[in-house]
Amino acid sequence: MYSFRYLQLYILLNIKMFKVAVLLPVYKKDNPQFFTTTVASLLSQSYKDFTIFLGVDGPIEGELDTMVKDYDQNSKFCVCRFTKNRGLACVLNDLIAEAVKQGFVYFARMDADDVCVNTRLAKQLIFLQNHPEVDVVGGKIEEIDENGNRNGKTVFYPLFHDACKKYFRYRDPLAHPATFFRKRYFDKAKGYRNEYRKNQDTMLWFDGFMNGCIFANLDETVLLFRVTDDFYKNRRNGFKRAKKMLKDRFMINKSLHYDWSAYLFSFLMFIMTLTPPFLKKFLYRIR
Repeated sequence: MYSFRYLQLYILLNIKMFKVAVLLPVYKKDNPQFFTTTVASLLSQSYKDFTIFLGVDGPIEGELDTMVKDYDQNSKFCVCRFTKNRGLACVLNDLIAEAVKQGFVYFARMDADDVCVNTRLAKQLIFLQNHPEVDVVGGKIEEIDENGNRNGKTVFYPLFHDACKKYFRYRDPLAHPATFFRKRYFDKAKGYRNEYRKNQDTMLWFDGFMNGCIFANLDETVLLFRVTDDFYKNRRNGFKRAKKMLKDRFMINKSLHYDWSAYLFSFLMFIMTLTPPFLKKFLYRIR
């Protein structure tokens, strides 16, 4: 565990060496109040040498559009507007390409409704500097409600690569909005799969494992993850989507040589995906 004084000293000695690109997509259905809180948590980071690459996925209006216009005047932001709504994977790939063009080699993910712990960027960057073999690092997440209050649930992830790969038999080994990458992860995995509007994070982890990327997680909370009723309503509903997810999981299980338990769990997740939101919420809480 690093002390805050150590973090400050380390950052002061090395600040010019590491530019971080924060990848933050936003689209018309994002909540302006949540978005404000998200941005505030980034701007209050103890590590200051970063730029927020804000990707606007299609037309936005009202309060959200006003906020983005204001951010466009702030040197801490690089705002990229896209005329059509193409989905998260496409926007992230375009933001990565723009950041690489500007010389960035470290990338932090963020969603438009979550909250960063104020030492997140510093601690994840320090971890990667101390572990040059690691390509991506995440950490624990704690859930918050629509009012920003913690609900008492903390989600833990495996700390080391082999455990992450084993864990992937059943669930994603990283919380996508809590991840911090080296550029070489995207070089190896070839970025996000543009055709995936959902499940793009799972496929990114699969492509990483298949191409030799090394995974890790910090043993501490780095992100407050917002869970509202809409979270359960949007959890990959519909038979067509569930069938596609099952097919992908079977492909992942075969490619990574997982045992029969992975196939059984994939089928159980297929069933869960088809359940109504109220039941999905209950199952999610007890899993």
